[in-house]
Amino acid sequence: MRDKRSKILAVDDTTDNLFIMQAILSEEGYCVSTSSSGLDALALVEESPPDLLLLDVMMPEVDGYEVTYRIRSNPQLPFIPILLMAADNSTTIADGLDLGADDFVCKPIQVNELLARVRSLLRLKHSIDAMLEMTKAREDFVARLTHDLRIPLVGADRMLTLLQRGKFGELPVQAVEAIATIGNSNQNLLSLVNTLLEVHRFESGCKTLARAPFDLKKLLKEVVKEQEAVAIDKGLVLIPFCQISATMPEK
Repeated sequence: MRDKRSKILAVDDTTDNLFIMQAILSEEGYCVSTSSSGLDALALVEESPPDLLLLDVMMPEVDGYEVTYRIRSNPQLPFIPILLMAADNSTTIADGLDLGADDFVCKPIQVNELLARVRSLLRLKHSIDAMLEMTKAREDFVARLTHDLRIPLVGADRMLTLLQRGKFGELPVQAVEAIATIGNSNQNLLSLVNTLLEVHRFESGCKTLARAPFDLKKLLKEVVKEQEAVAIDKGLVLIPFCQISATMPEK
């Protein structure tokens, strides 16, 4: 299926070649703009990035290789497929591919071959754009989800703290212990949500990864305490590994 909205920039220092390419591609419904200079092409790409760049290799001043290199070296530009046009199928094409070009076509240009390569590269362009949109949507979803989850967890944590301090009256010892366990579980969940938020910030480049020490024995005891009720229902006994290690005889 041909995308009639795709924008193509054709660059060639020969006016006749530009006229032919514009006629062929416009007939297919593409929006085609032209340039006869590598420097002018770079300015056009930075001003309004096209969906595809048709680029002649041999041009005065700034050739197709230099244009390719500058585009691929600019991190501010989106992915733009580059189709090189060369006078023959020479080994110099490999230089252009190494610099970041995606495909090439030989002159004199065959209409069917040109259109097939254009369609192929535009499919690649639209697939990558769709993937980036999905990635951005996922990152936005994770950011919103973690932010929205923190609000009720923080509220529950403050309420549990008030209960433990006896703000609503004295509680039996067993109730205090149960509330402490619930509070620890809530804190762990809040910590997990905060971790997810930190991972999201790290992956999006907003924050660098930081390492911090933690108490493994304390963590194991908290996990056992949280799962104790589930274990009792199943007739199991949970023992922290640190306690098992302490009771094992030395060899």
